[in-house]
Amino acid sequence: MFEFHHDKAQYFDWMYLISRDYIMPFLAPYVDLNKSLDILEIGCGEAGVLKAFLERNHRCVGVELEEQRAVSARAFLSDFGDKIKIVNRDIYEINDVENDLGSKFDIIILKDAIEHIPNQEKFIAELNKFLKPNGVVFFGFPPFQMPFGGHQQIATTKIVSRLPFIHLLPNFLYGRLLKFLGEPQHKIDELLEIKSTGISIDRFHSIVLHNRYVILENEYHLFNPIYQYKFSIPFIKLPRFLGEIPYLRNLYTMSVYALIQTRKG
Repeated sequence: MFEFHHDKAQYFDWMYLISRDYIMPFLAPYVDLNKSLDILEIGCGEAGVLKAFLERNHRCVGVELEEQRAVSARAFLSDFGDKIKIVNRDIYEINDVENDLGSKFDIIILKDAIEHIPNQEKFIAELNKFLKPNGVVFFGFPPFQMPFGGHQQIATTKIVSRLPFIHLLPNFLYGRLLKFLGEPQHKIDELLEIKSTGISIDRFHSIVLHNRYVILENEYHLFNPIYQYKFSIPFIKLPRFLGEIPYLRNLYTMSVYALIQTRKG
């Protein structure tokens, strides 16, 4: 595993910069970020993304399943007082949105989250219950078929963490290869779970459109914005025509930004 995966403070800072310099500009043509909004981040981790919104005086809620990450998020954002609420719960357990979270939301953010959520068809269909009228949902995710779409970079052994496309092997071969290369069983289980929830661009679009959302904007990246911090690789946006080639785009698109809204009528 790369050393920076252990440094929560560094990751928090990186996610803050990505939110400030990439996510907020992506949202700006569609949302008035100059007025106070209610923002929800699902799978917020340490909630670095939300810091950029808090600095702009928005009211923010982060939902995080892992207790220790929720504790870290509260510590990192303690200076913002009652403008931030971190909820340590499974998002599927939240039925009364206004009672459990305090409000419905103008913006929902899923940054590097949808690819970890099981039953994505059900989940995306239910996002509407969290939204105010005219609310939007932002997704940032790596397509599953891209070189490291299986999150091999979190592997404990150096060779696995640097092998592209191995997650596309059938499960029984992938598991055996991971074991042969020295991965402990708990990490093999984690990587196989990620494989089970990975999502392609095409499947994402299919689910979104089937559930009566409108795609307001798509943006495709040859290199994920976070790579400039992790690996000193400059951010490069794909030309739109390369992002519009079905199926093949999943192999060379390192990250996708998408903005959706409930279809009217």
